[in-house]
Amino acid sequence: MTALAAAGLLAAALPLLLNAYTVSLATNAIILALLAMSTQLLTGVAGLPSMGQTAYLGVGAYTAVLLAQVGVTSGPAQLAAAVAAGAAAAAVTAPLALRTRGPVFLMVTFTIGQLAVTAANKWRTVTGGDEGVSVAPVTLPGLPPLTLDGYLYWYALTVFVIAAVGVWWLLRSRLGLLLRGCAAHEPRMAALGHPVTAEFTAGYVIAGALAGAGGALLSAAHRYVSPADFGFDMATVALLAAALGAGRMWGAVLGAIAVVATRDLAGAAITGGHGIALLGALLLIVAYARPARQTAVRLRRRTPAAPAGPAVTPPASPEAEA
Repeated sequence: MTALAAAGLLAAALPLLLNAYTVSLATNAIILALLAMSTQLLTGVAGLPSMGQTAYLGVGAYTAVLLAQVGVTSGPAQLAAAVAAGAAAAAVTAPLALRTRGPVFLMVTFTIGQLAVTAANKWRTVTGGDEGVSVAPVTLPGLPPLTLDGYLYWYALTVFVIAAVGVWWLLRSRLGLLLRGCAAHEPRMAALGHPVTAEFTAGYVIAGALAGAGGALLSAAHRYVSPADFGFDMATVALLAAALGAGRMWGAVLGAIAVVATRDLAGAAITGGHGIALLGALLLIVAYARPARQTAVRLRRRTPAAPAGPAVTPPASPEAEA
């Protein structure tokens, strides 16, 4: 708890300690963390590897854009609408995705994400096509429009904390336990009478709502949305962040931070802006380091201990014999 409190205080004080560029990167890390949590809920908890959560990120972002265009700039209103839109889009596409499992599910969700990008590119009257669309800054009650990086960061951090508490509660609820049970042995859960598809659908819809919240923050933070914001690159880094999390939700959040730090901070400082190369190295580490560690652990467990030698009784001293 002490470490968590210290991390919370450090996160809250970040705009007071760092420059505006780094604070804006921290806001991007929060957006990616929400998307990574959405991906982790399916991939790490329910056992459904997904690359399609960016579709619901885009739905949430464009919902916020449409509200801003009609004069609704309230941050909470845009957030609530984006969450509802992300959940609704996930509910519509869930029957298509949940007919499959494993690698096929991964490819179906990837297709859903790419179809969302294609639709955004073609629907130019709403989305601006590949040129994107600019939006007015969001507002909060009693405050001026949020244009400064520090205020946007605090807004995003507040939304993230609320979402994290909700996910924490979900993972300890009956639905969270059922999703883990389905991931561990789906046929057994079905044999016990559980409506597996309905439980997966509930998890899928909640994951879509999380991604929609990330879309609202993306619109607020960038004040610009384009199909490139939720394309293949975003889907890849979201899955990478979830993979770094090793099945744990807090690990996915740390993975999102690691991805942004590697791509945008270390990439600029070490590779002269080629952060994608560092992300590729990070992906290889994730792909090969964990299996290698697991193999080493198995070999160590199988290595027999050195046999104990026969017991040797020291000779009695002459005084003892006497």
